[in-house]
Amino acid sequence: MIRLEHANITVSDSRETAAWLVDVFNWHVRWQGAAMQTGYTVHVGTEDSYVALFSFGESERSALESYRTIGMLNHLAVFTQEDIGAVERRVESAGFKPVNHADYAPGRRFYFHDGDGIEWEVASDQS
Repeated sequence: MIRLEHANITVSDSRETAAWLVDVFNWHVRWQGAAMQTGYTVHVGTEDSYVALFSFGESERSALESYRTIGMLNHLAVFTQEDIGAVERRVESAGFKPVNHADYAPGRRFYFHDGDGIEWEVASDQS
């Protein structure tokens, strides 16, 4: 079986993004330090997979619409086996607005955008 080990995304502040990911998703920082050529990277996730958060320092936000631009990231999805309502409350406490709630075979899901405009999906198999 082949599994996704990590995704690497550019964010405005890798430490700040890692902090809310730890709080909201109960993840942990696996590694952090200077990036290979410049900037700073934090790896945050679980023992099996993680998100590499790269901050260049003076990066620009894209004005492109991700769903209409080839090669853009549309969203990152996480799956929880805990009460999805508890995760949603932590998303709200982090200052983000959950939207697009719906049934998700076999459970429920919602989305939110973080401070960098990255869209996250939270799904659960709990009804």
